[in-house]
Amino acid sequence: MKAVIQRVSFASVAVDGNVVGSCENGYMILFGAAEGDTLEDIDILAHKTVNLRVFNDENDKMNKSILDVSGEILAISQFTLCADVKKGNRPSFTKAMEPKLASEYYDIFCEKLKELGVKKVSKGIFGADMKVSLINDGPVTILFDTEIWRKNGN
Repeated sequence: MKAVIQRVSFASVAVDGNVVGSCENGYMILFGAAEGDTLEDIDILAHKTVNLRVFNDENDKMNKSILDVSGEILAISQFTLCADVKKGNRPSFTKAMEPKLASEYYDIFCEKLKELGVKKVSKGIFGADMKVSLINDGPVTILFDTEIWRKNGN
């Protein structure tokens, strides 16, 4: 399971010209589920996400989590994170999880973030053609791949 986490001052996602989700002072997360990912991956990813310390403290050091700053999240499903680009120039998406299960995992991930204390978790629309806008704060962008924690422990 992969996630691109961007610290943002604002982010929104629109479908057919209508804003369907937004957040302020938090994270815009691109979420991708791959074949072989499990519910355990969701737990790992959600815990790492809410505990990631990339918000500035009173000394201007990245030392606070999204929970510490009462931040918001906009999570967007992104199967292209699972692209295989080893051969040629056209990505293959055969490693992406099949859509029905990936949609369920996306929903579970978002619910888990709320369970862990994030007050506002907005979403895009799974499988839709979405237009994402954001103001990256920093910029701070972190790539998570649960495979590294599965291999090495949490």
